[in-house]
Amino acid sequence: MFRLVRAGRGIVAGVALAMLAGAAPVVSGRPATLQTAAPARPPVEAARVIASHPHDAGAFTQGLFFSDGRLFESTGQHGRSALREVDLRTGKVKRQVKLPQRYFGEGSTGWGKTIVSLTWQHGTGFRWDRDTFRELGQFRYPGEGWGLTQDGKSLILSDGTAELRFLDPATFAERRRLRVTWQGRPISDLNELEYVRGEILANIWHTDLIARIDPVSGAIKRFVDLSAVTASLQLADPEAVLNGIAYDAKAGKLYVTGKDWPKLFEIALPSG
Repeated sequence: MFRLVRAGRGIVAGVALAMLAGAAPVVSGRPATLQTAAPARPPVEAARVIASHPHDAGAFTQGLFFSDGRLFESTGQHGRSALREVDLRTGKVKRQVKLPQRYFGEGSTGWGKTIVSLTWQHGTGFRWDRDTFRELGQFRYPGEGWGLTQDGKSLILSDGTAELRFLDPATFAERRRLRVTWQGRPISDLNELEYVRGEILANIWHTDLIARIDPVSGAIKRFVDLSAVTASLQLADPEAVLNGIAYDAKAGKLYVTGKDWPKLFEIALPSG
């Protein structure tokens, strides 16, 4: 399995793209381990920022989505994990429900009038009433939970590997798995997800890249590079990485943020 390397914030996207292209960049004096012939350089589109909004710098963002024009966010860390409704313009939390201390909250998505959310290593997911945040039930899944989205038919779950799981929204039974690849090589560390106009968008953990994934073949079609956005924030914490993609279908607008970021950005919808 092909894992993208971690590096300093200023060079992480470049290193990731070099590895995807089959090169062996040097990071901290150590060459990357990928030793394959170099395919074509990945097609990359730099993100174009349209607007920025305040975001809670104490929100360790794990899930971000719109439901009927309202913005919801799930956050992580033990003792800090919560499900929130957030005011887009001010970044203020309108209401929230906290998870028990033992849970590390992860991805979330809307399904009808409910919200489904994951936890990291407990194999436990929650279903919530969207309008009251009342817990409606729990479900179990094997392995880890990272990101979550839906395509109108299935819930789509990432677990840090190169595979996405498609789940029945009613029973949470696994329907199928999709291996995500670039040039035939599996790409792991898929994190927060969003389904946008027939594509799955996925943050790649500890990079400034969003992968645009074909939901049928699993092939990555293009990448969106947000390195200029993350550099502009000048964040010192190496864990304050890009993680959060939300598409407001009513307004036709796309938003991104990160873990403990002070801003949320509206970016232009990817072209092509």
